[in-house]
Amino acid sequence: MDLLRSILFALIFYPATVLVCVTALIVAPFGTKPLQAVVRFWAVLHRWLMKYVLRIRFTWNREVPEGAYLIAVKHHAMLEAVDTLRFARTPIVVMKQELVDLPLWGWVTRVFGVIGVDRSAGAKALRDMVKKGKKAQADGRPIVIFPEGTRVPEGAAPKLGSGFAGLYRMLGMPVIPIAHDSIHVWPKGFVKKAGTVRFHVGEIIPPGLSRAEIEREVYEAINRFVAEEQAPRDEA
Repeated sequence: MDLLRSILFALIFYPATVLVCVTALIVAPFGTKPLQAVVRFWAVLHRWLMKYVLRIRFTWNREVPEGAYLIAVKHHAMLEAVDTLRFARTPIVVMKQELVDLPLWGWVTRVFGVIGVDRSAGAKALRDMVKKGKKAQADGRPIVIFPEGTRVPEGAAPKLGSGFAGLYRMLGMPVIPIAHDSIHVWPKGFVKKAGTVRFHVGEIIPPGLSRAEIEREVYEAINRFVAEEQAPRDEA
């Protein structure tokens, strides 16, 4: 059944993504608000398909606060990368430059508001991140960052990328860490599994901590479920 559900999900979600991109092109001349509404619809559709097609359920300990926060999210799969657009309320998302450069989709992300990271650019990449981050901060929009830098496999808890601490220090923003265990339902590969994903919104971490302190706080918070990831899970 997981295979059939995964096929149905792909048959609906990916063509719908193309339509969303085309719709975004049509509404873009009318301002950023209509485009943001289209992108949010895409994220809500993604959540609906996860719930009713893939049979993936979600539990949250509390809602993500609104406002200009740096939201640090554990990164296992596409699941949370798309869902951040729904639960973080029109965020600016830090993502790989390769995604920002994609035809059509990349254009939509740039108009919506993203921070593309060119990992080969070194210090210049951090300066660009800070410049765009300050604009997001001034607009009152949260910034979503995956501080590990890339998707990590089950049970993995790598060191945080250096860019996270630099962005935290230079923007002076409080941090909301978010842990989850999406790897159980969204493993690497095509087939997704029915089940429940737990999201845990950690306590707000104030600005002004040292690099060692903020990295330790965020590392511990986003890896809340890592020790449990080898345990079997019940299907929803």
